[in-house]
Amino acid sequence: MQSIKVINHSNNPLPSYQTSYSAGVDLQANLTAPLTIDPLQRTLVGTGLYIELPIGYEAQVRPRSGLALKHGITVLNSPGTIDADYRGEIKVLLINLSDTPFVVQHGDRIAQMVIAQYAQVQWENATELSNTERGSGGYGSTGK
Repeated sequence: MQSIKVINHSNNPLPSYQTSYSAGVDLQANLTAPLTIDPLQRTLVGTGLYIELPIGYEAQVRPRSGLALKHGITVLNSPGTIDADYRGEIKVLLINLSDTPFVVQHGDRIAQMVIAQYAQVQWENATELSNTERGSGGYGSTGK
């Protein structure tokens, strides 16, 4: 298991996996007062967490399915990417897609974060690409 250094400037516990097979950890709001997100409003919500990802890893910030289903709250730039060289506070860009205001309280679980390995590649100019069964079939080309 990979280790990641974290500084926690909130009084929330460190992120943890909710189940044995969870891919992501929940991120909690670090607030001094409740925050109301009006319909169609977007806002950055701090977590008080600062991390040092190993080279070759990224953190992906994703919506929590329950918030999306029950309240219309989602992460606007989903998935948000945190690069290995970023050392600032992890903040979550939330948007309220419902028709009613939503109140975020300190400690609320507002998003999930998945740590993933990635590869950097070298781009090579080409004049043609190999053929595949799918070819250039794009949006909706594999069926309903």
